[in-house]
Amino acid sequence: MPHDKKPNKITVICTANICRSPLGERLLAQALEKEKGALRQFQVVSAGVAAAPGNSASNFSVDVLKGEGIDLSDHRSQPLTQQLVDESLFIFGMTQSHLDIVDAIFNTREGQVRLFREFVGPGKNPELPDPFGGNLILYKQTLDAVKEAIPSLVEHIQKHA
Repeated sequence: MPHDKKPNKITVICTANICRSPLGERLLAQALEKEKGALRQFQVVSAGVAAAPGNSASNFSVDVLKGEGIDLSDHRSQPLTQQLVDESLFIFGMTQSHLDIVDAIFNTREGQVRLFREFVGPGKNPELPDPFGGNLILYKQTLDAVKEAIPSLVEHIQKHA
């Protein structure tokens, strides 16, 4: 990739890329599509720091997104790679441990790797725990936590796009 070309991807990461990051990916993509100008050029993808390639999203993730009018049935998990890091303007992780792993394994740019809920505001938990193995109610709470973060993420991307 030539260095004069600005990265046009935004990558949302979690552990296995089957619960949280697919939710974040689809909701952020939907939000950016509604924006004007430069924000629409971004391709939002998701990956996992410990993901096996090709797994479907968890059933509950598919179910809760269906309620938002978004079809997640075509999702396939992928591991995070250096190429994906290089192509991403931002990488948004769900927990500090995700950010630590990315920083330890990959070459990143300053300010590139942030928490998905980092900009939500004071008094809010910036981390989003893994709902894997939990019930539908837990997944709905996870969805709400993802949705709550979207406006602040859009604003952050807008400032730096």
